[in-house]
Amino acid sequence: MKILMIGDVVGNPGRKIFKREVKKLKDSGRVDAVIVNAENSAAGSGITAALAKEFFDAGADAITLGDHTWGQKEFAGQIGGVEKLVRPANYPGECPGKGWTLVTMPTFRFAVVNLQGRVFMQPVECPFKTADKVLNEIPKDVPVFIDFHAEATSEKITFGHYVDGRVTAVVGTHTHVQTSDAILLPKGTAYLTDLGMTGPYISSIGRDLVPVTKRFITGMPGRFEVAEGPSVLEGAIIDFDPLTKKASSIETFRIRE
Repeated sequence: MKILMIGDVVGNPGRKIFKREVKKLKDSGRVDAVIVNAENSAAGSGITAALAKEFFDAGADAITLGDHTWGQKEFAGQIGGVEKLVRPANYPGECPGKGWTLVTMPTFRFAVVNLQGRVFMQPVECPFKTADKVLNEIPKDVPVFIDFHAEATSEKITFGHYVDGRVTAVVGTHTHVQTSDAILLPKGTAYLTDLGMTGPYISSIGRDLVPVTKRFITGMPGRFEVAEGPSVLEGAIIDFDPLTKKASSIETFRIRE
């Protein structure tokens, strides 16, 4: 079976290319299921229940989030009613929502876990210890796919080796720049440091270049709107055996307008 994991969707441009391309990929049989990080899908920050429905209607089978989970204020009251959507599992227990979910397809099932890093990020519980706890909760016969939403490359790589052999795949999100280190780790877990971005690529990781450039030059704060223009859809396809839970390959994926 093949699962496509898609990097951070940014705003309306990212949603548009997702809707156009994912259905074609699934209809052609190129992928069997889709996991998408959508934490930047609402005008560049957060998500809403209505947008989550759009992703599911367009072919997503699970949605992961990250440090912009609460970017849309109303979503805190909506997240509990959105199935197959996960926010970082290492958020405080008092936060609404859940950190992992089980997805049942016609011929197989899989679990999706969302975790957030701590290096150069807001304070959260230890992702390593949280992973241990979550993996003890998930049925042992289920393949597990982790979206590790983190800034530091070293933290992502170390975490990948930490869970190697215990999960089917670990991929990073958050930096919006696809890395070239797709690999099967020594114990069989598929790994990639960052999936990349789904959104406008003539931009600064999805944002309009003018205010971002001004910020770098002057140091003055400003509002960073989502850029316009052609988009890219980036991610990785993981080929795996649902019975053994082992990955046989991981390949980066890109469609550029």
